[in-house]
Amino acid sequence: MALVQVYDTTLRDGMGGHGMSLSAAEKMRVVHALDRLGVPFVEAGFPASNPKEAELFEILAAEELEHTEVCAFGMTRRRDADAASDPALELLATSFAPVCTLVGKTWGLHLDKVTRVTRDENLAMIRDSITFLVGEGKRMVYDAEHFFDAWTDDRAYALECLRAAADGGAENVTLCDTNGATLPQAVAAATAAVSEALGDRVAVGIHTHNDADCAVANSLAAVGAGATLVQGTANGYGERCGNANLFSILPALQLKLGHECVSDEQLGRLTETAHLIDEICNLTPDPDQPYVGRNAFAHKAGMHAAGVQADARTFEHVDPDLVGNSREVLISELAGRGSVLSHAERAGIQLDADAAARAVESVKEREHRGYHYEAADASFELLLRREAGEYESLFRLESFRVVTEKRESGGVETEATVKIWVDGQRFLRTAEGNGPVNALDRALRDAITELHPHLAEIELTNYKVRILDEHHGTGAVTRVLLDSSDGSDEWGSIGVSENIIEASWEALVDSLEYAFQPKSQRGRSGEHPAEPDAGASERHDRSFERERA
Repeated sequence: MALVQVYDTTLRDGMGGHGMSLSAAEKMRVVHALDRLGVPFVEAGFPASNPKEAELFEILAAEELEHTEVCAFGMTRRRDADAASDPALELLATSFAPVCTLVGKTWGLHLDKVTRVTRDENLAMIRDSITFLVGEGKRMVYDAEHFFDAWTDDRAYALECLRAAADGGAENVTLCDTNGATLPQAVAAATAAVSEALGDRVAVGIHTHNDADCAVANSLAAVGAGATLVQGTANGYGERCGNANLFSILPALQLKLGHECVSDEQLGRLTETAHLIDEICNLTPDPDQPYVGRNAFAHKAGMHAAGVQADARTFEHVDPDLVGNSREVLISELAGRGSVLSHAERAGIQLDADAAARAVESVKEREHRGYHYEAADASFELLLRREAGEYESLFRLESFRVVTEKRESGGVETEATVKIWVDGQRFLRTAEGNGPVNALDRALRDAITELHPHLAEIELTNYKVRILDEHHGTGAVTRVLLDSSDGSDEWGSIGVSENIIEASWEALVDSLEYAFQPKSQRGRSGEHPAEPDAGASERHDRSFERERA
């Protein structure tokens, strides 16, 4: 089977996405992450475009990469100019990068409206530019911009552009669906025609955008028609709707089509790499992303959960371990006893069939009232412990009180008082906070950490509120979800009440009581690690400020 290689353009094309901006040091982290993944080509950008790119190339020149070759990106020479005297091409020629990728015009519309050159001059620009860089010792990839639009408009001329690149010495001509509008059948047909016409002279590549939501499908269709190089970006970053997602293409090539693109060990780093690059880019990982998303192998319906426990192939297209992900059985009113027993086993809870049946009914009843255990693993584990008789109460509440005072000066002060019993001792604590939940948390933590000091390390990393029955206005039932962390693991807890303070208290108590229980195998052993979340610290800073609104 022909070798198919992946070519990452995250640091160039991916940075065209809205809000995307990385420093040179952050781009270096991305390069090393892709090198560990075994990506053979990483396009570092256009060294002539700005000082940041120049700095990146200067740093990269001194780096040692094990699997990756750095590619420098540029454009064909200017019209009516010699390639050897074009400053941008001279910079590429002197770059340390062994591979250069040049983009050139292919579509008559661009020649008439953008570059304003004749078709013959455009062919000369392509040929001359590649010939010059090949003469400087560079391996060349030619990106045929808007190729599929050009193919529809004038097939003969589109092929002439590719021939000009091959004549100049390019080792690869990559067909670009720059507008992202082409469908898989058309991509396959055009790629097959190019492979037949030029395949004996030059390798064919594919570069697709996702405007029609077909970028991954188009890339795989091109491979099926003869393409042996696939360009894309990490997590599908890119302008408008993004580029082809390499983290979907790579496992599809290897696990579905049988191409050995990277080692099995490297493929096992796929999820880790996807989340790391999201973190570097200050993005929250998409939980529904194929292969690497948190929900990619999550099963909620009872029939599905039972099926994967009997034989994972019933509802999973690949083994999640192969891409470094893990299976998750979600709990909801759709769950059956099998799902509950599976959770209990992973948490180290001894739950018999009767207790499991009670837990299922409890979940159904509580979700009808507004609870949502899919996002609150800590609260669900506490429910299981109660049904199994393994629940250890952290404290007994006597009362709590929260007072919020708005001053004439505009200032707001919040004070909470809690009275609890811990191990037979009565504690009364008062604390101020920047909102009622913050004040309650401080007062409660002050009381319980005297006897259980390890709970002082627990931090609330997110606070989310949802109104469940809007037609009741300010008297509506409120659902509160808290995310908490001990620095290595993260868990969710939930509270539901018509009183937002009571709902918040319930979620807060569940969070601390979960941390107080014997260590569960599921939430704290690393089997299901929390996704890297670059925004966690920022959300923590804002979490209680939202209460003021």
